Amino acid sequence: MSDGYYSSKKTDDICEDVCGQGPRGALILSRFRCILRGWDLKTLLSFFFAVPLLILFIYLHGQKISYFLRPLWESPPKPFNEIPHYYHENVSMESLCKLHGWEMRESPRRVFDAVLFSNEVDILTVRWNELYPYVSQFVLLESNSTFTGLPKQLAFANNREHFSFIEPRLTYGMIGGRFKKGENPFVEEAYQRLALDQLLRIAGIQDDDLLIMSDVDEIPSAHTINLLRWCDNTPPILHLRLRNYLYSFEFYADDKSWRASVHQYKHGKTRYAHYRQSDEILSDSGWHCSFCFRRISEFIFKMKAYSHYDRVRFSHYLNPNRIQDKICKGEDLFDMLPEEYTFRDIIGKMGPIPRSYSAVHLPSFLLNNAQEYKYLLPVKGCVSNEVEAEMETEGRGSILLQLRKLIVIAILGY
Repeated sequence: MSDGYYSSKKTDDICEDVCGQGPRGALILSRFRCILRGWDLKTLLSFFFAVPLLILFIYLHGQKISYFLRPLWESPPKPFNEIPHYYHENVSMESLCKLHGWEMRESPRRVFDAVLFSNEVDILTVRWNELYPYVSQFVLLESNSTFTGLPKQLAFANNREHFSFIEPRLTYGMIGGRFKKGENPFVEEAYQRLALDQLLRIAGIQDDDLLIMSDVDEIPSAHTINLLRWCDNTPPILHLRLRNYLYSFEFYADDKSWRASVHQYKHGKTRYAHYRQSDEILSDSGWHCSFCFRRISEFIFKMKAYSHYDRVRFSHYLNPNRIQDKICKGEDLFDMLPEEYTFRDIIGKMGPIPRSYSAVHLPSFLLNNAQEYKYLLPVKGCVSNEVEAEMETEGRGSILLQLRKLIVIAILGY
């Protein structure tokens, strides 16, 4: 042992000759250079390319990663009490009520169908023609504002003559939007649903009347509403399980649509809402046709207007050519993974929705007017000349612009 300081600690630090003297900035820079000397060129290049690419991947696919990992951080909701649904046109109403464990009334209840309206003229036409025989009063509220605070035209008021067949039973209302930028869209939606409660009272709804609560594109079948208005001892709040379609009745997704509901109205208690309000649900009670529009411009409007506008993560999502391609392939407009709660369900529903070639058990109005509404039915071909012209006008050059943006992000890493 020699005189002076002794340390038994072994080291192979290539920077051990960098002393702790001198300015702090110079010391840090010296140590950084020493660290870099320990890396070969291949490692350095891998690092500086891998990090930006990883950031870009997370930026582009972070939502997919979050949805795929959903089973790790969210449990499935409580299951509904599923009520079997019996129906055939040759079975009497008395027998149908008994099959469900209910009793037949001496006279049917009145039925009120209340909706918030945006721009879904065709789907509203299908809905009201389906329900017309059994609805006592149609109640519709529209606003000059979308849920996201964008100004919009009064689409129903501008097309009111198209619905002259229900005019004697119509209670129509218009409410001005609040146009608050940056506000959660669900706040504006709740504001409009509250106004719909007031419009229902103006329409004359009374205790024990049936009230249908559903969006325009959530269409109860006529025989379901007729069953509920004729039967007693039904649940006071009953959700309706609907067949879920995307873009048209050609793409059947599943039967998991449940938000539509029918209520036995109670003054001071019943509030118009679009969330789960009971545990009872009636199986196979109608159709939910989401994003079922005639024109590409209508798809773009809804993507920017509805409460889930945050799903439009990139501007190229609104490109008409991209939207048409997604529709024809049955793929998700927002490049999202299925909103499921188990890995089995997520993986099982990944990819495009397979085409359905069945037009059985669809709203009768569609089949009686198949030529007018053929875009909603299983047909050969996908893109009409009208749609092609619209895409060419609205989308020229936008794909190249988005490619340039992605290249810049990939190179610079931001």
